[in-house]
Amino acid sequence: MEHMPSFNRALVEKYDRPGPRYTSYPTAPQFHTAFASEHYQQAALHSNQQTHAKPLSIYIHIPFCQSLCYYCACNKIITQKTSRAVEYLEYLKQEIILQAGLFDKQRPVTQLHLGGGTPTYLTQEQLTDLMNTLRSAFNLDETEQRQFSLEVDPRTITPEQIQLLRDLGFNRISFGVQDFDPKVQEAVNRIQSDEQVQVLIDAARKAEFRSISADLIYGLPLQTVESFDATLDKIIAMRPDRIAAYSYAHLPKMVRAQRLIRPEDMPPPERKLELLELTIRKLCSAGYVYIGMDHFALPEDELAQARINDTLQRNFQGYSTHADCDLIGLGVSSIGKVGDTYSQNVKELSQYYAYLNKDELPLQRGYQLNADDKLRRDVISALMCHNRIEIAAIEQQHGINFNEYFADALLQLQEQVTDGLVTISDEAIVLLDQGNLMMRSVAMAFDAYLGEKQRGEFSRTV
Repeated sequence: MEHMPSFNRALVEKYDRPGPRYTSYPTAPQFHTAFASEHYQQAALHSNQQTHAKPLSIYIHIPFCQSLCYYCACNKIITQKTSRAVEYLEYLKQEIILQAGLFDKQRPVTQLHLGGGTPTYLTQEQLTDLMNTLRSAFNLDETEQRQFSLEVDPRTITPEQIQLLRDLGFNRISFGVQDFDPKVQEAVNRIQSDEQVQVLIDAARKAEFRSISADLIYGLPLQTVESFDATLDKIIAMRPDRIAAYSYAHLPKMVRAQRLIRPEDMPPPERKLELLELTIRKLCSAGYVYIGMDHFALPEDELAQARINDTLQRNFQGYSTHADCDLIGLGVSSIGKVGDTYSQNVKELSQYYAYLNKDELPLQRGYQLNADDKLRRDVISALMCHNRIEIAAIEQQHGINFNEYFADALLQLQEQVTDGLVTISDEAIVLLDQGNLMMRSVAMAFDAYLGEKQRGEFSRTV
């Protein structure tokens, strides 16, 4: 039961407040429309001119789904009209060419991720066409050290197609499972059998994918401790390399699809905490290592090794083992990070097409980090990835007196110190075992933008 976080029910309840996931700092609410295409192009040029230019990472958003999952808050388009994907791909290829023109062709693309929506909404021919376009435009890393991944809805793919995905160059795959209980599946309109998932995981192993992941969600309608215990038993038996167990954020006022869930089917708050405690205990007892946030991995997995070696990274896709890359976001609503800037594409297809019809990047908003942002980003990243902030290292890197600069944050953390979540010394701020699950609430003390009004824009931290 290596790296099993301590679960203190009273403390979990106390610190279960809305807050960011810190896949970036500053977080997305700080992005603004004053950051325009020319700022992004300048950032790309500057990144090319660095003595040691970073490798590239690419995220591609495929927004289409064949059916609506009621819990889903992602940017998606529900349609059976496959012609819409044909049109989208033509524009996506145009954006690929525009973006590729901004970056030195010698810079390798070491990470690629297809998210959605449902990437496997695309046919094999369409995925092949997309990968061919990427290989033509960018310098894709063809070694096995690359991390080329995609998200898979088990209802949209056959075992034979799994091998074809491997042949296209993908070496990591993530299956959206959520829950195996038939009643829960019916309540969220996502019905799939455990046999379907098992067959696909077996096919992925046969195709020699380097990493196989499964996503679960706790807090869904009609979930009970007994039913989710059965789901956990089934997923543990399948033995994926990684498991992500996400907390469901029920926000029907903000997410239209969630209004289709019957309020009386929602579990009470105390049930959700029981499900979290169950998940931690079961997965860690089964040999999985707690990485942080919602992530677990087998001890031999790269994520678990990176946690031990203090090389863990964090980006918009969550935890990663690769060194910091410049991230290019492609497709509607996608987010990128180039140098000390963040950027996000427009969220509507019509706008996306309109920009590209003018041969312009479909950028909607972004952000240029200042010195304070970069300092706070390093502090929060250290806490989220390594469970400790080395004060001398931060002082040396940023030329500050830590205690003076963060006097307000240190004062704010006194409650967490008293509650045994964290220790503060002259050398380091260290997240303690029972503070692991509340790392987001500790990180929030260093967030310069997090007013009470903004807190409501985020999911709860546990």
